[in-house]
Amino acid sequence: MFLRAFVEIRVPAEAATNVLRRLPQTLVESFAVEAIDHGHTVLAEVGFPMAGRRLGKQVEIEVGDPVETPSRTWLPLTWKATGAEGLFPSLEGELEAAPLGKDLTQIGLSARYKPPFGVLGTTLDRMFLHRVAEATVQDFVQRVADAVEDRSATIFKAAPKPKE
Repeated sequence: MFLRAFVEIRVPAEAATNVLRRLPQTLVESFAVEAIDHGHTVLAEVGFPMAGRRLGKQVEIEVGDPVETPSRTWLPLTWKATGAEGLFPSLEGELEAAPLGKDLTQIGLSARYKPPFGVLGTTLDRMFLHRVAEATVQDFVQRVADAVEDRSATIFKAAPKPKE
């Protein structure tokens, strides 16, 4: 199954890309539980809010090295559930930052997953679980976008002002 979620943020693409390149550290500073191997893997809760509560599952997120093209910067990303792994799909995709203008950037995630339990899982996914996956991915992208905005603002404030 394919998923695509994106959020537009009022941050110049260069600043957003600089934060995105440090994604594992950015996630730990923002909402991940912990870094696992001091490299590219973190534990985080993914999920979505519903009826005033947050429904979520802890996942291990592994982030690859950034790939830069003239039109975007993206990072390979995989996540798999901790604990009862066979009950939840793993996901793989690309998390990206793409400029939409001078001070506007799109943070997006294009991802693929395969529902567990064969034909039964595929049927349940078509009935309602795909909407759960969409909500989870959209929430994750929003949280990453919020972290990129926060870190970009911090970096921008700390940068020395050019002399006039």
